[in-house]
Amino acid sequence: TDLTVEDKMKEMIFTIGEKLDLRRFVIVDGTTSTYIHGGGAIGVIIKFEADDAAKNNAGFAEFAKNIALQLAGAGVPAVYVNKEDVPQSALDEEKEIIKAQIANDEKNKNKPEAIIEKMVMGKLSKFYEKYCLCEQEYVKDDKMTVAAYTAATAKELGGSIKIKNFYRFEKGEGLQKREDNFAEEIASMIK
Repeated sequence: TDLTVEDKMKEMIFTIGEKLDLRRFVIVDGTTSTYIHGGGAIGVIIKFEADDAAKNNAGFAEFAKNIALQLAGAGVPAVYVNKEDVPQSALDEEKEIIKAQIANDEKNKNKPEAIIEKMVMGKLSKFYEKYCLCEQEYVKDDKMTVAAYTAATAKELGGSIKIKNFYRFEKGEGLQKREDNFAEEIASMIK
């Protein structure tokens, strides 16, 4: 059936009996994998670029699900697919934070500039490992990265696979919590 989003929302409101609002969604075409984590607390969509040899292989579905599981279940959620996707402005900001940390550390602040630069680059690699999906440790085998797992799977399936993009939705994400000042509320009631 060709339901519009509005029609489906009305149907769901009628079925559930609760008011529902759709805050955000994305349409993804192509080869994808999805995963719902934590009873609906987190949902992910991963888009892949894969040739027929890889995506028509039975092992591809398991691989794609594992990558979606990685994105949903990681302690710190990935923000970027690869190192190359990190904007220069984010790198510059992270470098400034690292340099400020070094400057505030008594043991390191007087080291030569060349040594400090190497320290910054070392800490920047930790940034990539934390926020770039392909640089993260693969959850099912911490001896390899997601990129290494992807390459090994592509080789095993006899094709090519690339993680192109991802979307991660977290329940309540972006909602502002209402903060009430109880004392002010009581004072206004007394007036």
